[in-house]
Amino acid sequence: MHQKRPHASRPKLSFPVVFAILGLLTTIWSLASPLLSVPDEDAHVVRAASVARGQLIGIFNGQQSEKTVVNVPRYLAHLDDGKCYEFKAWVTADCAPPLDATDNGLEAAGTSAGNYNPIYYLVAGLPTLFLSGAPAVYGMRILSGLLCAALLASTMCAAGQLRKPKWPFAAALVALTPMVLFLSGSVNPNALEIAAAAAVFMNLCVVLENHPGLTAVRLNILMVAVSGALLANTRPVSLMWLLLAVAAAVFSYGYRPLGRVLADRFSQAMIAVLGAGCLLSLLWLVKAQSFKSLVGEPLDIDPSTAAAIMLDRTFDYATGYIGFMGWLDTRLPSGIYIFWYFTMAVVLLAGITSRPVRGRWGIYLLIIAAVAVPPLMQAKVVQELGWIWQGRYLLALIVVLLLACGVALRFKPFPKSLWARSAAKWLLATAVAVHTYAFVYVLRRYTVGLDEMVRWKEMLDPAWQPPGTWQGLTLAYLMVMAAGAVLAYRYLFLTAKQPVLTAQPASPGRHAAVSQ
Repeated sequence: MHQKRPHASRPKLSFPVVFAILGLLTTIWSLASPLLSVPDEDAHVVRAASVARGQLIGIFNGQQSEKTVVNVPRYLAHLDDGKCYEFKAWVTADCAPPLDATDNGLEAAGTSAGNYNPIYYLVAGLPTLFLSGAPAVYGMRILSGLLCAALLASTMCAAGQLRKPKWPFAAALVALTPMVLFLSGSVNPNALEIAAAAAVFMNLCVVLENHPGLTAVRLNILMVAVSGALLANTRPVSLMWLLLAVAAAVFSYGYRPLGRVLADRFSQAMIAVLGAGCLLSLLWLVKAQSFKSLVGEPLDIDPSTAAAIMLDRTFDYATGYIGFMGWLDTRLPSGIYIFWYFTMAVVLLAGITSRPVRGRWGIYLLIIAAVAVPPLMQAKVVQELGWIWQGRYLLALIVVLLLACGVALRFKPFPKSLWARSAAKWLLATAVAVHTYAFVYVLRRYTVGLDEMVRWKEMLDPAWQPPGTWQGLTLAYLMVMAAGAVLAYRYLFLTAKQPVLTAQPASPGRHAAVSQ
């Protein structure tokens, strides 16, 4: 005789639910930021509109800092007129003239992204084919944000597929900084680069961990190929991030699982897809001279000196990992940085002290790269372009580093005590508050300006309002963030009850009957 007994099992992450939450957050950010308020967004908008119309490459003279000339709708040809608040945190966004949605004739325009790889722009520019004016730009932002949200959701769900998933999932939450969401709600391939790098690393970890039975993780193998090909074709340096993400995953699991993966036929097909994507990226990089489109002012400084200065500034760029909004003119309040410095430091310290030691090698590789890459790259271009490095340029690598720390912790039991649950509630509640504070602070910058004489109460009579009003967007953002935090807590600490069959011991009378 058998009876059912409840058995505890971990709940599973639902991709549609995670995608919906992240997609709503990126969409709200896309509406909250004034048009062209994200670094280089005007250049990327022009590039996307031209690529969507079949102009993969424009007219470029091959000289550094010179813009590429392309043909775009006239309402996008003079976007510089709307950047009146650029680098002026005290100037509100109402100074920008509206885009004329009726002015759709094609006109030549310059863009510093004119010879960047067209893959991202082909997708981002689609809304300009059936929308015009401001709705077209908002549509580009929303579509780009949804693409990033899909990759980030894939990352989180992949973390949930690991045999010990909770530390990797917690690390993924820490990696989701305000800057990641802010960039995802804009027209900028930097956001796709970050999301794709995270998806490559975490899905590859799932594949390597399940190397004895790869049939069960074919979707993850496919995601590694697709996200890897996308990553290779985002920005000129993205091939480096792809290489580091793959290497970090392999270092975390060892070479023996990699051998099993390489021997699998489906994996071989997906490796061919990834290889084709990398080859296309290299061909474009050489043919289009993508590194020749950077904009800056030359400096008469020795490259070795520039590298030494950049090395000294290593931690100065950390604000860009958390949030340096607008055209690098809006630093967030110190409390926001303190919270993320604390959580990042905890994840990093836990990762580099994890056991077994072999799980740390990927972390060490990424730390070395995070310290060495900015000085090397800045030194290479300082005499042509001056100081161009920004913290967000390294954010793809930082996100992968945090994820690698979570993966290294997978052997450590996840705490389930009452104290741990209470601490998690406080941390998640604080994260919601900090995210929302960063969001509304950016809105404050554009609605009333950041000035010593301007107070929060003046937002009751704002000079500029985003679509849906700043009040409506802030409330929506808070609600979605809170819902995400509740779901994260439930995943980390609550278990699903599933009935299992257990054998009921036979009574002595039954044994007697059988023996007779």
